[in-house]
Amino acid sequence: MQYRDFGRTGWTVSDISFGAWAIGSAWGSVNDDDSMAALHKSLDVGINLFDTADVYGDGHSEQLIARLRKERREPFYVITKAGRRLPQQTVAGYTRENLTLWIERSLKNLDVETLDLVQLHCPPTDLYYHAEVFGILDDLVQAGKIRYYGVSVERVEEALKAIEYPNVQSVQIIFNMMRLRPSELFFSEAKRRKVGILARVPLASGMLTGKMSKQTQFAADDHRNFNRHGEAFDVGETFSGVDYETALAAVERYKALLPAGVTLAAYALRWILMFDAVSCAIPGAKNPAQVESNAAASDLPPLTPEAMTEVQRVYDELIRPLIHHRW
Repeated sequence: MQYRDFGRTGWTVSDISFGAWAIGSAWGSVNDDDSMAALHKSLDVGINLFDTADVYGDGHSEQLIARLRKERREPFYVITKAGRRLPQQTVAGYTRENLTLWIERSLKNLDVETLDLVQLHCPPTDLYYHAEVFGILDDLVQAGKIRYYGVSVERVEEALKAIEYPNVQSVQIIFNMMRLRPSELFFSEAKRRKVGILARVPLASGMLTGKMSKQTQFAADDHRNFNRHGEAFDVGETFSGVDYETALAAVERYKALLPAGVTLAAYALRWILMFDAVSCAIPGAKNPAQVESNAAASDLPPLTPEAMTEVQRVYDELIRPLIHHRW
């Protein structure tokens, strides 16, 4: 496992970390025994950062991570998120009272006195133009409730605006071989301001594992079934907003790039790590085998310039016209 600096926090984090959405909800069936085994395996392979949210399983994901902390002695970082408990996303919902209640709930779920880092969880774009919300977060830092704060965003515009606030320490943004726009301007600005970047949805909801086909079926409670067209939340969260047929076509071209013995999932994660602005990628995992597969990407050799060019070509030809302008 390789490690990188995480912005200005002083943290050194595993460049492949753990996204805990799947062990909470909305990814089909999962059981706590498998989830805990995956979390333990993460520490075994050197992962030291876990990303979760208060709405993943209505707090269940946070509670599992709290259990991990009791069962293991190794130190690790936990990033959680707040804001999606609102019944409707409005700037007016991000009050001092609500933010404090959400933070207190996560403190209880994670069984800690101070949260390592809290990110606003994909709030409305207008929120980034309301400095008073970031002032409330500053007050929660001063009160000792949170150590640091950042944002999880849908759009590059939101990320660029967020890092204008001096105490935003991290940005979590969708970045993968089918979502290239963040690398064009945002990455250089984040590096200049020393902001940590978490690449979320790094495997495009599993599409970049290369294991899906036209015949693949998803459970009723899996967002890859119920959010194909943005019925439940932003469509960009599901397969990175790329329609299923186009994504499958792109995957076939990516497979032609694979060196012998390397899975597409590991290759796709290693592609992300070619960008030094990225602090870590946060693939999800439901079991230890998936954790090991993800972690293997950290120690793969760099991709060739020819491979990087081909990934860009696939994006430009198949994907850019469909989604580049949206996020």
